[in-house]
Amino acid sequence: MGHLVYAGSAEYQVEDRALAHLKVAVGIKLRRKECFFLSWSNPVERGSGRVSLWLSPAIPLVFRFSGSRPPELNQTWINVLGELSHTPRGLVLMSEKEAEAHAAQRS
Repeated sequence: MGHLVYAGSAEYQVEDRALAHLKVAVGIKLRRKECFFLSWSNPVERGSGRVSLWLSPAIPLVFRFSGSRPPELNQTWINVLGELSHTPRGLVLMSEKEAEAHAAQRS
């Protein structure tokens, strides 16, 4: 399990594979100097509810992985995350399976 460290103080657990895809999608947006919301739902074991973070190039982010090997990236998953980042809800972190289903629906 990796961690997304926001603004140098808040840490959020994210599975390594999802974190790797999130890193690419967020990196693309921040390189373009775009600001946006990043949101996800917490599972019951983490207290349920939702989290939303405002991401901006001025706010420090750290992507800390527990595994030593980077996973193979799924371009469809990255594309779906990127597309969602342009919606009013912002980038919504979803599973690979959910991203594949979302991509299939729009085709």
